[in-house]
Amino acid sequence: MTERRTYTAELKRAVQLSPETRHLEFAIQGLERFDFIPGQFLSQLCTNTEGREITRAYSIASAPYNNSQFALCLNRVDDGFFSNFLCDMLEGETVRFHGPHGLFTLRDPLKDSIFICTETGVAPIRAFAQWLFAGPPRPQEREFWLVYGARCEQEMYYRDYFEQLAARYPNFRYLVTLSQDGEQWQGLQGHVEDHARTIIESLPPEKRQDVHAYICGLNQMIKTNRAMLMELGLPKKSIIYERYD
Repeated sequence: MTERRTYTAELKRAVQLSPETRHLEFAIQGLERFDFIPGQFLSQLCTNTEGREITRAYSIASAPYNNSQFALCLNRVDDGFFSNFLCDMLEGETVRFHGPHGLFTLRDPLKDSIFICTETGVAPIRAFAQWLFAGPPRPQEREFWLVYGARCEQEMYYRDYFEQLAARYPNFRYLVTLSQDGEQWQGLQGHVEDHARTIIESLPPEKRQDVHAYICGLNQMIKTNRAMLMELGLPKKSIIYERYD
């Protein structure tokens, strides 16, 4: 059995997205180019205080840059050794990993697509969007919807980026819904499945057979949305998902 290649990546930039969430940008040491497919994940490696090696998977929150860089988006978790280790990293420090891994990737041929995610489940969706709309946009003839759920405005990660995409490209629609909206919030309320349902119901039945759905988040949210989408006529094989728990 071939041994997995392990890389070392240096933290180049860290951005605090919320009190508990960080955006981290890394460069791989000794490598000019790191190839991966948008939507894949990396397995991060670290030795804990007991001397045991811990592995945790994190979706790549960026598209390939034609260099050795990648980004992550993650939450600090109570009693979570690895998430806290990454959230406490300082620029210039390093972490080991192997990968890329995973099959949560855009299907070929590209079809009209609805992206459904909550909170840090937006990480691979950001990678999709960067790949789709970098340079000359690849999907000019396709329609895309991003339905993003958060508890509050503070947890609307990468909001400026997605709003700019929606303003620039008429075939990309960005819908945010808050489950614990404040008094100042004038946007959508409730859960992602409610607004994803509205989008799919607006399509003629024959078109629903030709739409891809990509879902990323906690298991219960994924189950609810898969059931709803199949009820409305999307084929099971057209619903691609990645769960975080």
